[in-house]
Amino acid sequence: MRIESITLKNFRNYVQACIQPCEGVTVLAGANAQGKTNVLEAIHLCCTGRSHRTPRDKEMIRAGQDECYVKVAGVRNDGSHEVEVAIGQQGRRRIKVNGAQVSRSGEMLGHITGVMFSPEDLRMIKDGPAERRRFIDMELSQLRPRYYYSLQRYNRALKQRNALLKEIAAGAQREECLDPWDSALAFTGAEIMHLRKWFVDMLLGFAAEVHSDVSGGSERLCLAYEPDARLCSIPEETRDAYLTGLTEKRASDIKRQATCIGVHRDDMGVFINGDDARFFASQGQVRTCALSLKLSEIEMMRADSGEAPVLMLDDVMSELDPERRRQLVKRLNGVQTIITCTDRDDLAGADIGRLFSVKNAVLTREGE
Repeated sequence: MRIESITLKNFRNYVQACIQPCEGVTVLAGANAQGKTNVLEAIHLCCTGRSHRTPRDKEMIRAGQDECYVKVAGVRNDGSHEVEVAIGQQGRRRIKVNGAQVSRSGEMLGHITGVMFSPEDLRMIKDGPAERRRFIDMELSQLRPRYYYSLQRYNRALKQRNALLKEIAAGAQREECLDPWDSALAFTGAEIMHLRKWFVDMLLGFAAEVHSDVSGGSERLCLAYEPDARLCSIPEETRDAYLTGLTEKRASDIKRQATCIGVHRDDMGVFINGDDARFFASQGQVRTCALSLKLSEIEMMRADSGEAPVLMLDDVMSELDPERRRQLVKRLNGVQTIITCTDRDDLAGADIGRLFSVKNAVLTREGE
């Protein structure tokens, strides 16, 4: 995967910009709050269908404007790909893939693929399960777009069931009204569980080796999918077990007016040398772990599709010590990389192919 151009109009603090990254390492350098991260956010939007910074689309629209626009054009093994996203103040999107209008965000997935690593990703190790679910959901949606649709269906059913639980608790509905929503959650939930299990198992195969390399062989990383509902060997049995669990928890759910079992409560265990990283990892181990998982995503995508995704590094070099920087730089070969930084000394050792200075949302290519 290689991005050829990124076009922005009224996106965040940009009036208009067109960036053409090189095939290797492209650097966006400048002080904080100048617009460097906004470029990566635009790419991430076209990769995953969402911002990595906000769930509210209208926050991406430049102040005083009615709409923002992003276009990312790239080349994959099977030819050229182009994703365009326009967002209005009411949150309504217009999306084009290879010039053709599409009706659903999921249809853009798999055309522009990327892996983002930012300082916020360090929270993935120490924070609650939601951060690790978000990590799984973002990357799995790119690998398997059908997962994205399953997740959408599940969240809609969950919202409806929770609303119904409140009505039942108030005496406005009967308990039997939950039956169709229980079936919907069990059906989509089972599919999500099996895809998450596949993803975590596949990721572990790469992450164990990468982490050993990054830590100098001193640490052993292990990942484990921790589903909230019972996971069986085949989806049909998982659906039955899931449905049984929902039925058994009905009284409790009605009392709490919320669905207390399901994939919306899943987690991924992260273990270093057998210890749970969520509770026992040092700050240095957290950084190593997060870096290993992101680098493993690249290898997993390369193995699955035959080509590496674009790597986006958002001011992470300053978060890493010299040895971890060296390990990261070593793995950039053959991967198109776009890096933001405030201190260019943090990029020592990197083979920089193109360098842009960013100030007040204006990009100036150095050397020109």
